[in-house]
Amino acid sequence: MIELDLDGKKVEVPEGSMIMHAADKAGTYIPHFCYHKKLSIAANCRMCLVEVEKAPKPMPACATPVTNGMVVRTKSDKAIKAQQSVMEFLLINHPLDCPICDQGGECQLQDLAVGYGASASRYEEEKRVVLHKDVGPLISMEEMSRCIHCTRCVRFGQELAGVMELGMIHRGEHSEITTVSGDTVDSEVSGNMIDLCPVGALLSKPFRYQARTWELARRKSVSPHDSTGANLIVQVKNNKVMRVLPLENEEVNECWLADRDRFSYEALDSTERLATPMIKHGGEWKSVDWQTALEYVANGLRHVKGDHGAKAIGALVSPHSTVEELYLAGALVRGLGSENVDYRLRNAQFARPEGVRWLGTSIASLANLQAALVVGSNLRKDHPLFAMRVRAATRKGAAVHVIHDQADDWAMAIASSTVAPASGWAQALADVAAAVAESKGSAAPAKGSASDAAKRIAQSLLSGERKAILLGNAAAHHANASGLLALANWIGAQTGATVGYLTEAANTVGAQLVKALPGGDGLNAGQMLAGGLKAAILLNVEPEFDAADGKKALAGLGQAEMVISMSPFKANMDIADVLLPIAPWTETPGTFVNAEGRVQSFHAVVKPLGEARPAWKVLRVIANTMGLPGFEFESAQEVLAAARGPQDVGATHVQGGVLSNATGAGIDVAAAAGKPASAAIYQLDGIVRRATSLQLTADGRRAAMAREETPA
Repeated sequence: MIELDLDGKKVEVPEGSMIMHAADKAGTYIPHFCYHKKLSIAANCRMCLVEVEKAPKPMPACATPVTNGMVVRTKSDKAIKAQQSVMEFLLINHPLDCPICDQGGECQLQDLAVGYGASASRYEEEKRVVLHKDVGPLISMEEMSRCIHCTRCVRFGQELAGVMELGMIHRGEHSEITTVSGDTVDSEVSGNMIDLCPVGALLSKPFRYQARTWELARRKSVSPHDSTGANLIVQVKNNKVMRVLPLENEEVNECWLADRDRFSYEALDSTERLATPMIKHGGEWKSVDWQTALEYVANGLRHVKGDHGAKAIGALVSPHSTVEELYLAGALVRGLGSENVDYRLRNAQFARPEGVRWLGTSIASLANLQAALVVGSNLRKDHPLFAMRVRAATRKGAAVHVIHDQADDWAMAIASSTVAPASGWAQALADVAAAVAESKGSAAPAKGSASDAAKRIAQSLLSGERKAILLGNAAAHHANASGLLALANWIGAQTGATVGYLTEAANTVGAQLVKALPGGDGLNAGQMLAGGLKAAILLNVEPEFDAADGKKALAGLGQAEMVISMSPFKANMDIADVLLPIAPWTETPGTFVNAEGRVQSFHAVVKPLGEARPAWKVLRVIANTMGLPGFEFESAQEVLAAARGPQDVGATHVQGGVLSNATGAGIDVAAAAGKPASAAIYQLDGIVRRATSLQLTADGRRAAMAREETPA
């Protein structure tokens, strides 16, 4: 440790630290623009000039290493005058358009100009003008004359997103940030550049000119999309969600968001929102009141149970639903006498549950891995924030190996990539196991060939201390999913690597936790979607998009006598008999359990739209209408307590040995397998599918084209 004197205080920091780090530790604020704790040091803006004893001139705090006995003054006349001079230079060409700038009220330049700017400018020449750029549907670069060349956006793309989509060209007053070739910004985490920009140069295109920051109320929430469980600040005006920003949580999403977490809120005001219950009568949809709709549902379920038995009733539930909703959906079906409930809509194999499948390690630990083997995932698109963690590990020298059916661009250094059809993944893992066995002089669990590629993977996993085998969405949905897990577990046990699932949805772990799975002789999702039901409850599910085979799923559910669609949207109108409008995540309290088993509850941030109601209330009232016992819940908190059990109430993580990736399944390398179902980044759930700006991105357009090309 090194000790220095900072404004009269003794501060100790590790060797190699900068003055800025010492100031942060001491709680002393030094004005800055280009410095950011998550980015490399550029020392572009010079706003952080401070006085260092014995130095001939002020020094940039962000780029000056500390030394033993160093004396630093951040508030001396010399430091303040230097900072004021830098501010004068920064404002020379900056347009004075604060009244119309969307960044007004949360602009770093505006804030610091109050303290360090002069009351008038000595600059009388014309200000420079930088032409605007069109870089896609998410980021607005209409006002690039405001840019102060801090290069935060450039460094973010290069270092954290892995794609240097923005760069600086020319010199002096002609310098400008641009895409160089006029391309769009297509990174799946590009929206973070908006947060990083300290002025109004990069703005959110969907939010631009929608509201002033001081008009917005701020509410905490949790993302309902992938399994990161990103913490959010949802900003609201007049009972409408206007913007979504990251809430910093170092253990989960740091200070970042994936673009689908940031921009999917557009769907909440989609024209497809369902505002009143509707019943299909004579082939036409009619709006009705809640009492009529609920009685229609209750009577329909009674008739099906009377005519076909309780086992003809089932629920297909989305893992993007809350713990409370999933628990009550299962309780309703079981209360009727059926065990037909399942969340595994895209799975091809439906093994009996042996434990709650999870990541196998903490999210934060992904950034410190020394070796990783990822099977069946395009990590960058499936889990953008996990990819950022793994990318950080590769920058420290980690070796990442991939087994997948296509060579995806992960925007990071890949040590080896084994491209094989899904039917060959088990053999590829068996080859790795053979190479591990050869190195350790033990027997392999299955017949495999220790190829050069397998040996490279084995050597990586056998060396170092921090390593992981991660099974992606496609591996979880694989027809030989149990065999893949068994092989991964054997390799993990031999090499000391953790083994886990990346898990697809916001509540995949929570769905397992509350047993949204068939019990006893209950039908699994595949059987229900194939036509095994006479009455189907669809909770946040659109079979056409959420099932492994959408067309077959629609045909199978079309055979049912009654289909009840519970969705925030006008979904399933071709197959449903009744539509019940339920509240999306912004309009209901609830709980998600992320991939690492972290339990995160949230409150509603706005009132439900129209006649929409929280799904947990709708399920409770259906049960009450049918006279089922045990549904006397007054709040979402009571439902959560019943779902988790009294011993776990209040725990922030899933307790005990519930989380387990152990399996007793055998290994069948030759098991037949088709291509596993895996959703594109902006097709994951009903909300992102209806977010206009996300669908206009390169990824969104690519998915739309793929759907159009799919044969009927």
